[in-house]
Amino acid sequence: MKRIAYGASVISDAVLMRAMKALPHVEFTQAYGMTELSPIATLLHWKEHIGDGRAKGRHRGAGRAAFGCEVKIVDAGDKIVPSGTVGEIAVRGDVVMMGYWERPEETARAVIDGWMHTGDGGYMDEDGFVYVVDRVKDMIISGGENVYSAEVENALAQHPAVAQCAVIGIPSERWGEQVHAVVVLKGGAGATADELMEFSKTLIAGYKCPRSVDITSTPLPLSGAGKILKRELRRPFWENQTRRVS
Repeated sequence: MKRIAYGASVISDAVLMRAMKALPHVEFTQAYGMTELSPIATLLHWKEHIGDGRAKGRHRGAGRAAFGCEVKIVDAGDKIVPSGTVGEIAVRGDVVMMGYWERPEETARAVIDGWMHTGDGGYMDEDGFVYVVDRVKDMIISGGENVYSAEVENALAQHPAVAQCAVIGIPSERWGEQVHAVVVLKGGAGATADELMEFSKTLIAGYKCPRSVDITSTPLPLSGAGKILKRELRRPFWENQTRRVS
């Protein structure tokens, strides 16, 4: 085996490092995109996973615009945001879909002046590297602070007992939304909810850390593309709520 391309969702440092350690002679390349983009928007070259690229943290990114694509990061008013500022990732090029079948209103919301608005939150550095932080709809607003679930998941995944995890926002009278984690442990491994919450505090800011953790032996629900279906995890918490923060 010489090369592996990965994508579909943000990969945690822990998973990527385990894969690179297990396959030290394999070149890893990340492809970011979506079906509506035929399907690639950016590529992260394997050389960015090692050496100077890794030292700059680029192995955590999604790379730069692929051939034939333009990428920008925009705010809610569709204005380009400064480098390093989180906004919505938008892509233009011949790869952009013609539209959703018989859904003209949905198409008009997604494709604006030729730019496909991906629904993904991210930022771009001064060298044009894109970093995906979350689905816009998955961002958690807790106590007025934006919390990106991918960052919290990346921290939890580094615990040696964690096999799989997902972070969602659940209702909170005090915070509006509360950061909540659902964790599947590795076979034979043990960890408590308190231990996982304390572990996350050693890696990320306290306000981003889970305030509650469910530990389950049931695999997390996945889509056909292998993405965790967070709407299924959120449903039990929000189905009886009259107001939905996220």
